[in-house]
Amino acid sequence: MSVEYKINEPISTDQFIELLTNSTLGDRRPIQDRECMEGMISNSNLTVSAWDLGKLVGLSRSVTDFHYACYLSDLVVAESHQKMGIGKQLQIITQSELGPRCKLILIAAPSANEYYEHIGFANNERCWVLDRDSSVHS
Repeated sequence: MSVEYKINEPISTDQFIELLTNSTLGDRRPIQDRECMEGMISNSNLTVSAWDLGKLVGLSRSVTDFHYACYLSDLVVAESHQKMGIGKQLQIITQSELGPRCKLILIAAPSANEYYEHIGFANNERCWVLDRDSSVHS
């Protein structure tokens, strides 16, 4: 297997949904909401993708200013290609695209905490989330 990595390679909504469906992340993303999925992929300003024989098998999808903060929104690898170092390589390439002071920030599923700690991330308990059906209180 020869995986090819690409930076900001165009990815169709169908390719994105198929990758999520073929991974453990599909259960935690709105894959039935095509408009949302299209917005997620088209509004990311840094993507690093992994391709095996022309098929999308991995993706690091981020929103960043390239200087201070990079929010890694999705790190996904197809189940058929997991435990091959693809996820780690996607993060390495993502970080290489960022400025020298830019932090890589992500929210992990609880089951992935051990993985991120193992590869060098520090746990930070200062994250807050406001769901869309909630509002800021006055």
